[in-house]
Amino acid sequence: MKKEFALITGASSGIGLEISKVLASKGFSLVLVARSEKKLKEVCQDLIAKHNATATYFVSDLEDPKAPEAIFEFCQEKGYFISLLVNNAGYALPTAFHKTPMEAEENFLRVLGIAVVALTKIFLPNMITKKQGKIMMISSVAAFAPPSSIQTLYGPIKTFINRFSEGLNLSYNAMGITSTAVCPGYTVTNFHTASGVQQEMDRVPSFMKKEAHRVAEEAVEATLKGKKVSVPTKTFKIIVFLLKVLPHSLFPLFSKRLAPGRYEKK
Repeated sequence: MKKEFALITGASSGIGLEISKVLASKGFSLVLVARSEKKLKEVCQDLIAKHNATATYFVSDLEDPKAPEAIFEFCQEKGYFISLLVNNAGYALPTAFHKTPMEAEENFLRVLGIAVVALTKIFLPNMITKKQGKIMMISSVAAFAPPSSIQTLYGPIKTFINRFSEGLNLSYNAMGITSTAVCPGYTVTNFHTASGVQQEMDRVPSFMKKEAHRVAEEAVEATLKGKKVSVPTKTFKIIVFLLKVLPHSLFPLFSKRLAPGRYEKK
């Protein structure tokens, strides 16, 4: 009989790490996926020590087209049934669209988009067989915002993730499977520094910067309840509401304070 596990991509830092901690505290067995074996070992040891969790890891770079299949084969060989799939891995591109090499754009789309589709597709049949499964998609408030003059592809790929999640719910809710699009706003992690866009984060007002653990707690709660969309924290729930009801033509009037630089003409 296969053991039930949660699998988290991008689990060695940021929101993915905090989601791993929250799930471990709730008694989940974990498969952690990231690029750094050193960091993964440290995280597993910490989760085992603090939560007495069952935690293992698999080193993988989702830029590799073969990565999703390798992750799946690892779980199959170990006899792990992935009842909760957390598609979290991601990053931002530090250069303007016209200056970014096409190879970098393709890798970006693979990690944030194609790998998400591939992992979901490859783990879904086992969920269908078991008639149970939960999928968490880490999207972004950017999915609801007008097109931005920086991070040109980031918002569109997150919009795609939201629509993909909607499609999964439409197709598989009746089979006992739910997908939750989690849409955080600005979150205090190493994401911006690691992506080379820390300057963008530094310009954001402090009241809009949210702690990663709080985001993770709300994300896990929403996913376990089977909610279709989760926007962590009241601040960003209000912002998303305004984005939905206000004409996009008005957004630049308050974006200079709430989203510095994102809607300035280049």
